Amino acid sequence: MIPFTYLEPLTRDEALALLARHGDEAKLIAGGTGLVNLMKQRLVRPRFVIGLRALKTLARVEESGGLTIGALTTLQSLATCGSVRLLAPLLAEACGHVATVRIRSMATIGGAVAHADPNLDAPPALMAMDAQIIAHSQRGQRTIPTDQFFSGYYETILAQDEIVTEILIPEQPAGSGTAFLKFLPATQDDYATVSVAVRLALDGNGIISEPRVALGAAAMVPVRAKAVEAMLSGKVADATTFREAAPMVLDAIDPIADFRGSVDYKRKMAVVHVRRALAEASAKACAQSE
Repeated sequence: MIPFTYLEPLTRDEALALLARHGDEAKLIAGGTGLVNLMKQRLVRPRFVIGLRALKTLARVEESGGLTIGALTTLQSLATCGSVRLLAPLLAEACGHVATVRIRSMATIGGAVAHADPNLDAPPALMAMDAQIIAHSQRGQRTIPTDQFFSGYYETILAQDEIVTEILIPEQPAGSGTAFLKFLPATQDDYATVSVAVRLALDGNGIISEPRVALGAAAMVPVRAKAVEAMLSGKVADATTFREAAPMVLDAIDPIADFRGSVDYKRKMAVVHVRRALAEASAKACAQSE
């Protein structure tokens, strides 16, 4: 690595002051599972690395109707936390699919969104739950819907002096079922060829409301398939509906060819896995109503 100066603030205000002072020469580090690799490849060369691990108040999960999750909460904690598994099972499931226990025990939810790698598992799940991202700077606080947060490949709308501090997950609609599918052609700790997160609610007649469909590894950013959602809303939750709605995901995605698959292959797998995820989420919603 290129030599750098490591700074470890003890409070959020101190961290914000350091970030504002050092500007573009500084990078934040929490778990380090993303930044360290970029630094080793010399794709990122910060003069200052600001460590956030001492900010213990940002490593928490609180019930608030929905959930308030501190940005330093690890993915392993989210995968196993009782409150998360009860109130946001989609997030728990997605976090449980990330790499290995060793990686999950270091990686944080704040890092998972701020790093903006479109292949990561947590962002599509957060999108499908209508989660919001709280960011702080010395100028104040702002709340950003997850589906408006990502602006490009490894890019977000965060200003240089902002820090992700919390993730807010609202109370999910009554009668909801969720599913997270991650298609892995190689090893279990690899990135997905495509991942799909789905949430939908069913009324007593099996009619779909508030559907959400989001995908990872399907474009330069995590994406919501709003055309699929529009097609599903108000329809009966059955195999015919899912079969007709799934191909509309093609309007939302723009995959990149790599060793996990060609563009054409990834597009086909997106359709298949959206259909399967819709069926799984619907089955879970039905089971909850029984």
